Amino acid sequence: MSSAEIFDYRNVDKADEFESIPVLDMGPYLAGEAGAAKQLAANIKFIQETIGFYVVINHGIDSQVIDDAYGALKEFFKLTAEEKAAYKFDETSVGYIAPKSTVYVTSKINENTKQDLNETLVLCLDRPDDHPYVRDGVRFTGPNKWPDIEGFREPMVRYQYACADLGRKIVPLYALALGKPIDFFDKHFEEPIMWTRNAHYPAVDAEDNQFGISPHSDHSFLTILPLTRVAGLQVLTPQGNWLPAGFNKDALVINTGEFLNLWSNGRFIASPHRVIPPESDRYSMATFFDAAPDTLADPADFAEPGEELKYEPTTMYDYVCWYIDRNYSSKAGGKAEGIEPDAA
Repeated sequence: MSSAEIFDYRNVDKADEFESIPVLDMGPYLAGEAGAAKQLAANIKFIQETIGFYVVINHGIDSQVIDDAYGALKEFFKLTAEEKAAYKFDETSVGYIAPKSTVYVTSKINENTKQDLNETLVLCLDRPDDHPYVRDGVRFTGPNKWPDIEGFREPMVRYQYACADLGRKIVPLYALALGKPIDFFDKHFEEPIMWTRNAHYPAVDAEDNQFGISPHSDHSFLTILPLTRVAGLQVLTPQGNWLPAGFNKDALVINTGEFLNLWSNGRFIASPHRVIPPESDRYSMATFFDAAPDTLADPADFAEPGEELKYEPTTMYDYVCWYIDRNYSSKAGGKAEGIEPDAA
């Protein structure tokens, strides 16, 4: 199933093999064209029931905003290990995570046994210190640990708020795709948990069963990631093949994770993926656009009459805390024992 052109679910079959990640054009929808939301939602429904990943073009985020954020990020990773450790990820779940600090033991598609090779700076959606989330110590909401680098904070915040704006525009499409009114999810994303895993994947040799980031599914409702020229990201197809994510200029890749998979009673897949060690340094900014902390994912909301409920209801906050605590080292803000970061 090729997606060299704009994807249209009506031209393919669910049994087809994907030759590339489907591409969707958000332009007509964002311009308010009649019928565009319904058509885009129908494509998302097909994709989320099969491969679970898609690329969007004409998404409304200016390429300069993305480029400036990547430029700032590269400056951070030029710091020494000691300098980066000053911003260490801790109980607030923001900050720097050293290489070999994660093993995705919650993965359902691979028995991950080796520490991931990436290093990461986690930044949450920037909020004032008196915001209720920050004031109450809600994890993944701040305050951010901003590096003392001139010109760093401003481009990162611009990118954050561009992603938040786009996320709020995509969420209604998921409501339509799941057969609900277009505003079904909106109230849950007025004050989302939103954080970006700003990662550096070094060009290093890996051991057997070791990766830049190991095979896993995201925890999220929705993940937004700009595509980069340096290859590494691979998506697992329904047929069990690892499909490389090719570069598409000014495009973003979108996928959903386990929280929406649970909420939809398994209808929308938690898209499995991995990053193999790249041939040259690779940088990524994976933004997790999650619902408000007390949002309850109840599979009964989407189950057909008489359909067995596959999961127990859970809140957004409980799920993301469980996910991070299981997969991140106790020396790097999680609760997993026996993972030894390169720097602590």
